[in-house]
Amino acid sequence: MKLFPAAFVLLFIFSAFQHTSIQTDNDKKILAELLDDFLAGASVNDAEMHDRFWAEDLIYTGSAGTRTTKSEIMDGLNNQAVNESEDSPSYQAEDLQIQLYGDTAVVAFRLVALFHAADEEDKQFYNTGTFLKRDGQWKAVAWQATRIPD
Repeated sequence: MKLFPAAFVLLFIFSAFQHTSIQTDNDKKILAELLDDFLAGASVNDAEMHDRFWAEDLIYTGSAGTRTTKSEIMDGLNNQAVNESEDSPSYQAEDLQIQLYGDTAVVAFRLVALFHAADEEDKQFYNTGTFLKRDGQWKAVAWQATRIPD
């Protein structure tokens, strides 16, 4: 009879660990898909996708050393038309790493900007984003981009 409580506790711990592992894998998948969707949207200056991706309290440090906010990003996008010309780059993420800390995640990857015009060379950047899960949605609250020298 004394074994029953101990076995129950071990079973509870195992099932909690298993649930956490499943949730972690699910959140990583959601974040990877969100990043892919964002990069596809960013390739055409999709304001709706930017609005979904960035948190209202975003701090964004660009590769040129400038710091900006979500409202400044959105103002810039709202003054542009959706752009799908051959001169616009398309973006993809490579070497993706996602680390979860409860409702916080760090997403790091190598961003490749693919230019389709013959006179433009592709560019690469290291990007690191910090995401918070609020109201069930992941959004980037901090972002750092660093250009990788050619």
